[in-house]
Amino acid sequence: MAPPSDPGQTEPSPPLFQGRGLTKRFGSFTANDAIDLDLAGGEIHALLGENGAGKSTLVKLITGLLQPDGGQMMWRGAPVAFAGPAEARMRGIAAVSQHFALFDNLTVAENVALGLDARASVRKLSDELERVAQRYGLPLDPKREVWRLSVGERQRIEIVRALLQDPQLLILDEPTAVLTPAEADRLFEVLEQLRADGRALLYISHKLEEVRRLAGTATILRGGRVVGRCDPRLESTATLARMMVGSDVIAPKQSIHTIGAPRLSVTGLTLPPDDQHGVTLRDIALQVRSGEIVGIAGVAGNGQDELFAALSGETVIDREEAIAIGGTAAGGLTINQRRELGAAFVPEQRLGHATVPTMSLSDNALLTGHGTGNLVRFGLVDRGATLALVDRVTETFDVRKARRDPEAARLSGGNLQKFIVGREILREPGLLIVDQPSWGLDAGAAGAIRQALLDLSAKGAAVLVISQDLDELIEIADRIAVMFHGRLSPPRPVSEIGRDQLGLLMGGSGWQTTEARDGAGA
Repeated sequence: MAPPSDPGQTEPSPPLFQGRGLTKRFGSFTANDAIDLDLAGGEIHALLGENGAGKSTLVKLITGLLQPDGGQMMWRGAPVAFAGPAEARMRGIAAVSQHFALFDNLTVAENVALGLDARASVRKLSDELERVAQRYGLPLDPKREVWRLSVGERQRIEIVRALLQDPQLLILDEPTAVLTPAEADRLFEVLEQLRADGRALLYISHKLEEVRRLAGTATILRGGRVVGRCDPRLESTATLARMMVGSDVIAPKQSIHTIGAPRLSVTGLTLPPDDQHGVTLRDIALQVRSGEIVGIAGVAGNGQDELFAALSGETVIDREEAIAIGGTAAGGLTINQRRELGAAFVPEQRLGHATVPTMSLSDNALLTGHGTGNLVRFGLVDRGATLALVDRVTETFDVRKARRDPEAARLSGGNLQKFIVGREILREPGLLIVDQPSWGLDAGAAGAIRQALLDLSAKGAAVLVISQDLDELIEIADRIAVMFHGRLSPPRPVSEIGRDQLGLLMGGSGWQTTEARDGAGA
């Protein structure tokens, strides 16, 4: 797809939104420090920055979720102050979050109705929904329950719901995080159409190639301040990343590593879901050997959560031999028993699953490490050891926090992810299973975590990475498999499978051919 037309060819549109000196403080911490931002109609404007740079806070100011402590916002040239999100929506500002706010048991139309301020009958809303969806090529069945939809279809709901408000400014936060390459391409076409309609789009993404493809302007934040503005099309991903983090971002490097015996073996794993809307695992076969990284690609909702739960011990299965860790049948073992076999686990959900939000980092470290490290001596918690572990993780993985041992919920998403991954890697497990290791992370943080996974495998650990980021898997994995509707394709060497073929498998194409050629084994 061609890049947007050169802004220099026409007179620039006056800004729809202007922020002047926008400042937001939380106690002594300044999240936004005198930020200036202009957003014009007919423009895709990227907002870039590393984790904790202040992007989310700025979006909350623009959408009325927070009020600034200093500075001024203007809408169509007139000063404005939003008392809440409803007032911002009335002015023509809408946002699509990276985390869907949908009820699985309700229909598409019912979910859309819940997100709109105006009251309308579901029938009338369904007609309007179909009209907007058809105009922008985002087909949706208003009568279908959400739990029956793919992740790509669920994102369409969020976008169409925003478009039904007829926004003049649309904010999109990591919109391609859960899409296949084909779905992402279709989304880019929609965004170009919205831009051509004269709307302003604020695009937030850590995928810098997307930013270079779409945006004509980028504002870069670092430490809560604007540190640069540029035309991303005239920059490389390396220079954009450098502006974001303040230094060169070094790509992860694989070292020579020896592949050894299997550390994880899965054979004939068939498992019904615990949840009525979950996915049934069907005859999963997989081996992960010492010294290698195996990646599992797939669009969210195809059984990855159920597979992680089965491998980690959150879901105990009847057939013990279906899962073996280090040669020991583990299907019936608990999480702690699997940890004692040398396994470690990093779930996708940071708060509430990987950590308890209201507990300190040291207490969260104790929850996963009490049975395998030196955190407990003679039945007593060694507080010095737990704090020392927090310090080691903080230093090794550059976890940025206001004090030594804060509650988990007080860290930004990226810094919390670095803590969770670091906590498990520093245990030096023989098997690490990690779900979405760099979800929502900036280029620097993502690169650091990927390098840590490579270094762990080089020391002889077996690493299984479940990720929706194909670039991530291609960068670090030795072999890649794809999950689709609860089935797992045979893992294949990265050198033998291309991005396009992986994308087709993620979308459900080519499965019969693949299974017939390669068989069902690992």
